[in-house]
Amino acid sequence: MNTDIIKLTEEKMQKAIENLEKRFSTVRAGRANPNSLDGVVVEYYGTPTPLKQLATISVPEARQLLIKPFDRGCLAGIEKAIFEANLGYTPNNDGETIRIIIPALTEERRKELVKQIKGMGEDARISIRNIRHEANEEIEKEEISEDEQKGLQNQVQDLVGKYNKIIDEKSKEKEEELMTV
Repeated sequence: MNTDIIKLTEEKMQKAIENLEKRFSTVRAGRANPNSLDGVVVEYYGTPTPLKQLATISVPEARQLLIKPFDRGCLAGIEKAIFEANLGYTPNNDGETIRIIIPALTEERRKELVKQIKGMGEDARISIRNIRHEANEEIEKEEISEDEQKGLQNQVQDLVGKYNKIIDEKSKEKEEELMTV
């Protein structure tokens, strides 16, 4: 039972790291990345629909995204949704596809993105702390000796340290990626 709490805690922390990586992938680093459009939701026949379900997104060149909708009738909606997503993209609609030329990042924009990255890292740390809190509550509910409880809580704290270090490393990698021209 005791090892189950530790395993479950570690699984939750691993999921927090995976979520952080997914969020990092949506932050563009000056080159075309289809994941940067993950948050774009298009109004399609009155229903909010993720862009990925309406079109194929490809990268024909290093700084260009090509969006080819399955239904040409939703081109205007896709274009509008990209503008509203406030990603700094200007979509070009040619009647069949939408091309997005990725502008070079300015120094100011890079610094803004680094702030976003730091915020995402802090959110992940908060998530890890919440997981620790839940685990410690579970440990206290267990009918075991105080020494065993302390031992388990120390194991949980070791996991927190390990995963916070991973968050720091991943944040630093992403910051360096953003700041390299």
